[in-house]
Amino acid sequence: MVEHLTKQTFLEKVFNYEQNQEWKFEGSLPCIIDFYADWCGPCKTVAPILEDLAVEYQGKINIYKIDTEAEQELAGTFGIRSIPSMLFVPMTEQPQMSVGALPKDTLIQAISDVLLKKNSD
Repeated sequence: MVEHLTKQTFLEKVFNYEQNQEWKFEGSLPCIIDFYADWCGPCKTVAPILEDLAVEYQGKINIYKIDTEAEQELAGTFGIRSIPSMLFVPMTEQPQMSVGALPKDTLIQAISDVLLKKNSD
């Protein structure tokens, strides 16, 4: 299930930027964070896809949503200028931002390549 984050839950589950200068992922599973707004058409297109992926990848990744209207500080912290924007957060590497509504097959590819990739070394 997709979980909506507030600043407080973001600090606990993703990244406590108030305590850490350097990126330090706090989560137990890789995640996708969807920065959206209720008035955004493309955001509404992506929402059911993310719901489907949350079920398909349950126990493997977490999918979070952040309402940029309600959580303006979080949106500002990540420099969100257009929505939807999605932050792909692997366990040990730097997160990667994607801007725009991505189709399901592109999201699945990103999950595979960024979040669940197997170490080849």
